[in-house]
Order: sequence, then C-alpha cells, then structure tokens
Amino acid sequence: MKFTTPLQAAILIRRYKRFLADVKTEDGTEFTVHCPNSGSMRGCSTPGSKVLISRSANPKRKYPCTLEMIKEGTTWIGINTMRTNHLVAEAITEKRIAEFNNVDTIQAEIKTSKSTRLDFLLTKGGYKTYIEVKNCSLVEDGCAMFPDAVTARGTKHLHELAELVTQGNEGVIFFCVQRMDADSFRPAAQIDPLYAETLIRVHQQGVRILVYQAEVTAEEIRIIRPLPFSLSKG
Repeated sequence: MKFTTPLQAAILIRRYKRFLADVKTEDGTEFTVHCPNSGSMRGCSTPGSKVLISRSANPKRKYPCTLEMIKEGTTWIGINTMRTNHLVAEAITEKRIAEFNNVDTIQAEIKTSKSTRLDFLLTKGGYKTYIEVKNCSLVEDGCAMFPDAVTARGTKHLHELAELVTQGNEGVIFFCVQRMDADSFRPAAQIDPLYAETLIRVHQQGVRILVYQAEVTAEEIRIIRPLPFSLSKG
C-alpha cells in the first residue's frame, strides 16, 4: 500500500481521548489530529516521538489530518488500524500470503451472525474461509503481542470463528504486525488473560492462527513475511 501523497513529519506532543493526538511540526505549529486506533498504543505513543501524518481532502472533517505512524527508536510503527484490512486484502490479491494463494473470491465485512461481522470471506471451490484481522503494534523484547488493551470484542470474534469451524468452514485469526523489530508473536496474556486463554482454546478447536509482518516506511506499508508464534504464557 503506497501513499499517494507524501506524509507530513511532526513530533507527538500527546495522545488522548483514544482518538485524538496533538502534534507539532518543524516550524513549531501545533494542532490536533485524528488517531485511528482504539487500543492503548502501549509502546508506541511516547511524547516527543517522530510521527507521520496524512491530510484528508474532505473539507468537512473536523480534524483534517490523520496519525499514520510513529517512530520508536529506529522503528516506524503503523498505528492506523483503518488501513490494516486493506494491507491484508492487497497481500492476498498479490499472492503474498502463501496460505491464501489461488482463491476464487474475496469478500469484505461479512455478517456471520446477528451481532457479528468478520473482516473477510474467501472462497475456493465450495470451501469457505472466514478471516478476522487484528492490527498488532505492541512489541517487547523482539516479540509482537496482541492485544495491547483488554478486548471483549476481540474475544467475541474468536468464539465466532470457532463456531464457524464447527459448521465445516475454515476460521482464521490473522495478526498483522506493523513494525519490523519483531521476530515472533504471542498473545499478551499479561494484558488480557481471557483473550489469551480463548485464543489457545479456539486454536485447539481448529481455528487457524496466522501472523504476518509488514514493512513500514514513509512511502509504503507492505506485508512481507510470516512470523512464528507461541501460545505459551512465558
């Protein structure tokens, strides 16, 4: 996914109210931007960090700029969760996800039950694969982790995937790691033990876990490789 217009550099002053952040440009101008990330952004919201923002052409937006990525140390981190599904769909279409090569159709935002939608439905022949995508921005000691805050909604998605598996479908939870300083993945049991326990249980019931890493630069974000995962709590 290439950015069609150059991103603007700034410095993060603070992130607050979940969806807002104050930034300062090189010339000292301060303003508020939209922060499209409902998580805690643990490990990727340090005041004083370099950030890159995009500007919307929509004149009706209250906050015309959007926080796209933040730099922690030497690593750019994609924090715009609104882009994650696009990254995954692009990678599937370009056959960069080996597990999903040669699918017949890709559908987005699939209603699977009265109160639940999942991100994708892939079909190949008469076989259906349901996918729920999660953006992963938390890394500690080289290990990517999800979630970065308690997520009842995420746990609900795991149960939904397990139910679809019992109906003869394939269910996949797909973790997209938007930073390059990780070489493995595990659930963040120290943050949300219920989610971690549920992930282990539904995996035992047949839900597939895939973890792929995206290279994040100022010009492009691109899924490039799979990462190994562990379900141990250590």
